[in-house]
Amino acid sequence: MLTHLRTVMSDTKDRGASAVEYGLMVAAIAAVIVAVVFGLGTIVQRTFRDTCTSFAAGVTEAGTSSDCGTETGTGTGTGTQN
Repeated sequence: MLTHLRTVMSDTKDRGASAVEYGLMVAAIAAVIVAVVFGLGTIVQRTFRDTCTSFAAGVTEAGTSSDCGTETGTGTGTGTQN
């Protein structure tokens, strides 16, 4: 009986992924998601800042002023609110 169990156990291959391998895959996917979110956040922030600056330039030419949230107005220009 023990000989049969040893034969059966030695014939099995490592099949499937272990919990450690799944954990590593989840960590890698999370790192990619964080990198993409931070990268896109910077691009979106720059786009909104450029758009606000363009509108402010047009408003200034019309005779009124706007700070676009870059001074002590609606924000600091870094994505945080005062």
